[in-house]
Amino acid sequence: MRETQIDLIRHGEPLGGPRYRGHAIDDPLSAKGWRQMREAVRGLGGWRRIVSSPLRRCADFARELAAERRLPLTIEADLREVGFGAWEGKTKDELRALDAEAFAAFYRDPVHHRPPGAEPLDTFVARVSDAIDRLAAEQAGEPMLIVAHAGVLRAALVHAIAAPPACMYRIEVRNAALLRLRARADGCQLAALHNGDLATPF
Repeated sequence: MRETQIDLIRHGEPLGGPRYRGHAIDDPLSAKGWRQMREAVRGLGGWRRIVSSPLRRCADFARELAAERRLPLTIEADLREVGFGAWEGKTKDELRALDAEAFAAFYRDPVHHRPPGAEPLDTFVARVSDAIDRLAAEQAGEPMLIVAHAGVLRAALVHAIAAPPACMYRIEVRNAALLRLRARADGCQLAALHNGDLATPF
């Protein structure tokens, strides 16, 4: 398989601000979120295809960018955010107030201390990893941009470096953060991680 550059971008700020949305809550981008996304991709390019999560906070911008750049767009269900179960719709402060110990346990060990009804973390990482490997094989040698979520970028990163899913939430992924991978026959390689408001990307 020819080496394939895969850029991933996290969506900008959605309406309603920071909270656990998972894949059941489909808020669109706020005006600030649109600005974050447009600024993040300014000066970047070379992609031959754009792939997006089906959720509006990703897909709305992906459609705009695909039309602007005249690129084909694929909506990929396996790139939706991890399901947070009972935590969806709640903020960190609300969850700490409800059960501070459960909230702390999740960040100590997110594999074994899932929110009630949440998608298993191993299952989530596997579906994202499988999607990235499949897209890389389909687009071998042709750079692509994936528009997705913080969880998807974290899963892609641990997939690339063969790290355990338990370490995912030690990785900060801000709105409009950019991740670059290189997919090769022997697996993925981490090329760069740029958090939205920090200096020049890549």
